[in-house]
Amino acid sequence: MAENSLNTSPLNVLLKQRVPSVPMTHLLIAANLAVFLAMLVGGAGFWHSPNSIQLAWGANFGPATQDGEWWRLGSALFLHFGAIHLFMNLCALWDGGRLVERMYGHVRFIAIYFTSGLAGNLVSLVIQGGSAVSGGASGAIFGVYGSLLVFLWRERQQLDPYEFRWMFWGAVVFSALTIGLGFIIPGIDNSAHIGGFITGIVSGTILAPVFGAAKQATFRPRIFASGLLVLAIAGLISKIPAPAYKWSDELLVRQEINEFLRNDQAINRSWLDIVNDGKRGDTSFDELAGRIDADISEHYEDSFEQLSQLPVNPAMPSAKALENALKYAQQRRDASRALAEKLRDKQAK
Repeated sequence: MAENSLNTSPLNVLLKQRVPSVPMTHLLIAANLAVFLAMLVGGAGFWHSPNSIQLAWGANFGPATQDGEWWRLGSALFLHFGAIHLFMNLCALWDGGRLVERMYGHVRFIAIYFTSGLAGNLVSLVIQGGSAVSGGASGAIFGVYGSLLVFLWRERQQLDPYEFRWMFWGAVVFSALTIGLGFIIPGIDNSAHIGGFITGIVSGTILAPVFGAAKQATFRPRIFASGLLVLAIAGLISKIPAPAYKWSDELLVRQEINEFLRNDQAINRSWLDIVNDGKRGDTSFDELAGRIDADISEHYEDSFEQLSQLPVNPAMPSAKALENALKYAQQRRDASRALAEKLRDKQAK
């Protein structure tokens, strides 16, 4: 049996005999490419995608994720901030994913991938909170490499020594260098990388297949790793910082400010009509004052009241814009009322 002869043939050959195809790796790569293309059609940049688009597509961000949108922990795994980000992740997934899918099997591979990715994004949420918008498959891919190391270490006695050194230490160096660069290059979500990598090691221990030397392994490492994973996830959840504001409140304020700006354009058009009628001289001062009240002052009063009812939080990105909109609506309301009173006074004289 090939399973009992790890030390007689190259590992890649034996793994291909055991699991000839890697459909899950292909599916994950296709899914990431499809989402990236869809984002391009939706207005994302090829080389760089702004945070606003990432958020709209489901990036991980404290105020949004913690505002009932916990699905962002999963959707963020398929979002990339540009072509280079996507290319690097898919190359790593292609190299490591094929090996790990053959080592662990299709179902276990997918379990490792998503467990590591979700846990990595959870770590990112704890560490970064509302300070960064994060996305990408990196956390899940680091989990794949973590599980790869677990498999190679478990089977080290069954592997050719040269092959073990080349594969094991190659994966260690790749992971260490990539994580190290994350501490140097700004904008890299290293917390997701480290969280995914550690989760991959733990998941790889829990889901280690019955293969070669593993046949004599006991269940103790699996039980210990399972307990450790549960405790770690519970601990992370308890440490999630409270968001500075609710993303739903931020979206509501933005929507209302945009609506106010559209209404302001309509009010300005009404104001120009009133001014033109006043210049022609065929409308009385009293009539002009009534139109100012009805078409200008009342609309600004309604806008001021509506904006005043919005949630106010200095931490919200739109807080200053809301403050300016309130001041503007109040000033235009008061100015138009004063003008209407002056026109009535002239009519009375």
